[in-house]
Amino acid sequence: PVFAGMNGSAIENFSCVIYNVSLMNCTWQAGRNAPEDTQYFLYWQYSRYDDAMECELYIKDENGRNMGCRFKNVMAKPEKAYFLLNGSSKESQIQFYDEYIQLYKIEKLMPPSNITVSCDEAKNDCIIQWQRPQISHSNKDNCFKYEIIINYK
Repeated sequence: PVFAGMNGSAIENFSCVIYNVSLMNCTWQAGRNAPEDTQYFLYWQYSRYDDAMECELYIKDENGRNMGCRFKNVMAKPEKAYFLLNGSSKESQIQFYDEYIQLYKIEKLMPPSNITVSCDEAKNDCIIQWQRPQISHSNKDNCFKYEIIINYK
């Protein structure tokens, strides 16, 4: 396919992460051949059947150029989400960048909550309990593996 726009003008190093269950941050860098006045715009959709949404809250660099986006109320649905970044410049046409991402793969998990430890010195044992972390895409307990590191002081 022939892409309109100058080679090297599309964004680079695109990455997103979901954190705190429903917040998502995406960041990118300007294309190395993009003119100084290039402004980038991010659109995304949960699946091909959903409406595309433009970023509501851009993260800007010192020159006012969009270099990232913050999203609220994101749900990691099973379908691949589609991201499209296009750019505009008075000097030349800017190539677009697009990518499909499975959102559950970019979710940073919260730590387990309500951790309690009760020890019985007479029996020489301890019971450690916790609640699994909240995640945006699943309620299945069997998805989780835990590691307990015990330091004796």
